[in-house]
Amino acid sequence: MKQIAKFFRRNRKTSGLERPTATMPINPGQFSESIGQNGDGHVNQLVTGSAIDVGQRRENNEDAMLGFSGNLAQDGKNQVFGFFAVADGMGGHRNGELASEFALRAVGNHVMSNLYNPLFGPNPKPPQNSLREILESGLLEAHRQVQRSAPGGGCTITTALIFGTQVVIGHVGDSRAYSVYKDGRIQALTQDHTLVNRLVDMGEITAEEAETHPQKSVLIRALGQGSDMEADIFTSIMPQQGYLLLCTDGLWGVVSDSEMQKIINSAPNANLAAELLVEAANKAGGPDNIAAILVQLVD
Repeated sequence: MKQIAKFFRRNRKTSGLERPTATMPINPGQFSESIGQNGDGHVNQLVTGSAIDVGQRRENNEDAMLGFSGNLAQDGKNQVFGFFAVADGMGGHRNGELASEFALRAVGNHVMSNLYNPLFGPNPKPPQNSLREILESGLLEAHRQVQRSAPGGGCTITTALIFGTQVVIGHVGDSRAYSVYKDGRIQALTQDHTLVNRLVDMGEITAEEAETHPQKSVLIRALGQGSDMEADIFTSIMPQQGYLLLCTDGLWGVVSDSEMQKIINSAPNANLAAELLVEAANKAGGPDNIAAILVQLVD
């Protein structure tokens, strides 16, 4: 069961992942430049795979995930877009389940209304805000929705807003985003908002001690908890010849990074890879709910 710490919110160490990278509002010129041109009729697309499971020791599933993608192809041009998110609920009774569900519904609806509807609706126009601002305000709306709909509950959330080759990551808690490359590299893009990770940053404990610390699941940030909500928002690039992985700690907490990349790169497709990741977590004991989303940009 996840817990939220009421301290270590101020004077926290800022990592390189929390850089203030901004994305400007999308004007018509930028939109045109971001559209791939394929004279041979080939259409770029996002190929996805996902899996979710209650695990071996839980009676209910407080994890949730959301994904939608598409492309607009016309006159030899193609625009790829997508939005993906995983959430891990916390709270007594059904509050954890409700928190993760309402959070994903709120942020998904916000992104659809403020980005995709203006761009791809019957009267297309650039959105008024940048991708970063749209995602940031969407997570704030999700935070408020959890407080309204699941009082006392909360959840982690990790999201990826994809526009062409650009990815804007939004992150609160200890679910994770990774870049997984065909050459065997795997890179964690997010930083866990946990008490033990904060203690590591402060030099109070080592990374090795954090792995077995009795309070390793205690969060210092979560949606629905406290009056303020601070999300990490930063930009990245879709991995070339690789995958973007979003997952809850029911996966990364029991399956090592190296094992995850081996499973992903050995699988024939994204959907089977996601199922095999869940299977590996369950074979390792399945102590928590498990959710995984894999996204690949295919040229």
